[in-house]
Amino acid sequence: MTTFTVWKFDEVERAERAAYIIKQAESEGLVKVVDYAVVSWPHGAPKPETHHEHESGHRYTGWGAFWGIVVGGLFLVPIAGAAVGAGIGALVKATEGTGIDKDQLEIIRAEITEGTSALFLVTDHGDLDRLGERFHGLHKKLIATNLTEGEKEILLETFSGGNP
Repeated sequence: MTTFTVWKFDEVERAERAAYIIKQAESEGLVKVVDYAVVSWPHGAPKPETHHEHESGHRYTGWGAFWGIVVGGLFLVPIAGAAVGAGIGALVKATEGTGIDKDQLEIIRAEITEGTSALFLVTDHGDLDRLGERFHGLHKKLIATNLTEGEKEILLETFSGGNP
């Protein structure tokens, strides 16, 4: 099953560290990474920075465009008034069929602030128990996913060592 998750970290460099952990886990066969993007918002910066690592090819170009739409739409549209609603509405349309809904987009936008970072991750077939062990100590918070409530609870329990 393909899973979309957004993990928020309380420090700017931690999402990049988590991406490194995920790549290591993939090389060991613990998870298949379909694609990911790291968003970090340094203190004093007017907007967050996005790092998207992808391989060449049509499939990966599509993911780059997807991350550009989602991250750009979340953080580059105006933050007040009717324009916010229009911007989120356009994102909802763009993410249709991914399992990402309006509420999740609004939460992502509210949670990722100056001084934080996030790992936007699309994975397939992961060994959550072993993968979760590697995330301990990173001060992370799951802020969005396309998993069902039951699957989300299992994920939170696994990645927080029993303390969701």
